[in-house]
Amino acid sequence: MTKVTADIYTGLEHRSDGPADRPHPSLQEIYESDKIAPPAHMREESRIDMGNEDIPIERYFSKEYHDKEVEKVWRRTWQWACRLEDIPDVGSHIVYNIVHDSLIVVRTGPGPKDIKAYINACLHRGTMLRKEGGCVKKFRCPFHGFTWALDGTLDHIPEAWDFQHVDWKEFSLPEAKVDTWGGFVFINFDQDCEDLLSYLEILPEHFADYDLENRYKAIHVAKIMPCNWKLSAEAFVEAYHVPYAHPQSLPYYGDSNTQYDTYPGVRHINRMISAQGVPSPAVPDTDPEKTRTLMERDIPFYKSSDPVVEGQSPRERFAEVARKKISAASKRDVSQVSDTVALDLIQYTVFPNFVPYGGLGLSAGYRFRPYGDDPERSIMEIYFLFPKAEDGSHPPAPRTVWLTEDEDWSTVEALGSSAMVIDQDTDNLKRIQKGLRTTRKPGATLASYQESRIRHFHKTLDAYMAAD
Repeated sequence: MTKVTADIYTGLEHRSDGPADRPHPSLQEIYESDKIAPPAHMREESRIDMGNEDIPIERYFSKEYHDKEVEKVWRRTWQWACRLEDIPDVGSHIVYNIVHDSLIVVRTGPGPKDIKAYINACLHRGTMLRKEGGCVKKFRCPFHGFTWALDGTLDHIPEAWDFQHVDWKEFSLPEAKVDTWGGFVFINFDQDCEDLLSYLEILPEHFADYDLENRYKAIHVAKIMPCNWKLSAEAFVEAYHVPYAHPQSLPYYGDSNTQYDTYPGVRHINRMISAQGVPSPAVPDTDPEKTRTLMERDIPFYKSSDPVVEGQSPRERFAEVARKKISAASKRDVSQVSDTVALDLIQYTVFPNFVPYGGLGLSAGYRFRPYGDDPERSIMEIYFLFPKAEDGSHPPAPRTVWLTEDEDWSTVEALGSSAMVIDQDTDNLKRIQKGLRTTRKPGATLASYQESRIRHFHKTLDAYMAAD
């Protein structure tokens, strides 16, 4: 087992409050005015002091570092591979690729745990068995016809008389580890890895009320990005860049009010919560009508025909609109859900590359991974989850929309207003990757608090890279 324990974060200074000189109101101060209070874990703050050392820039383009990541990270960590609705029937499968490795993740039976992940290579001469997902009764090599049953056992060898030296019992497809949480299917190439629930640490507790098992993947878009996978991930886990990259959102997005949480002894999980329906501290004009009008313009979900109640803040109104719309869409009464769970951006990171959002509104998330064997390009994916019907039914999972490096996110209409924001970030990521190649500064300098999730990620990354 890869020996990355909680010890990497023990002994470091831990605080249960935010920096004293950060802008006000803080997220917790915003909560004080909310109509319905947040759950207990969102009323807590947690930060650990991880120092202020620069992040070496070579890890964003060095092929040597990339090759070591393959061995130390991608072959030893739990990674989200698909949703359960992606493989609904016996024989249905997806192909999950990560650098040189490829897995067939397949449903082998009707039960919730009847899922296997096979190394996607024929044991005869190495041909990939599947190039893409689908539904089959058996896995047959397209080159010479060697065939395996869904349970991974060898089923057929053409002209078997010439392979009497092959032990059929020993010729089953090699497997990776598989487990599920929240409707997500995770894989791990390390046969001696820790259990998934142990790996996820505080995440299942914090997401207990979000009912992700009763949602289905409605939108899935992937794009080839012009940068290292870590740069892609880092651009979406802090709000420090918002005033300069996304100035249109400042009237209704509390960028500098964002709370960042890192936890003592927690290796793989960190969190940020950004308040919506409140203006940024950088906005001198805090007229509530302007906040309401611009947020409704940019995020149509919050438009409502209900009359504006005199004295009601934009945040209170938007939380109420969200509760009504979520209740109607899910056919479940969420009228007592807290304002923050109904409205705010509640985002977690699961090391190394999975970024899910909490809340009861439009559930969404990201996944980041290398693009093939190229350390200077990556794949970024975004998905949306919608509530299932009362009887648990839902439409079939959509095919992933793939965008090339030259195609904008905004070409996908289903992404709505989020596409413009991601396009703005993508333009900056091009400049960052090129800038890291031309700079003479050996490291990237991070803010102590607002970029603490990036520092937490790299500290955990360092531990995996150094592990036996």
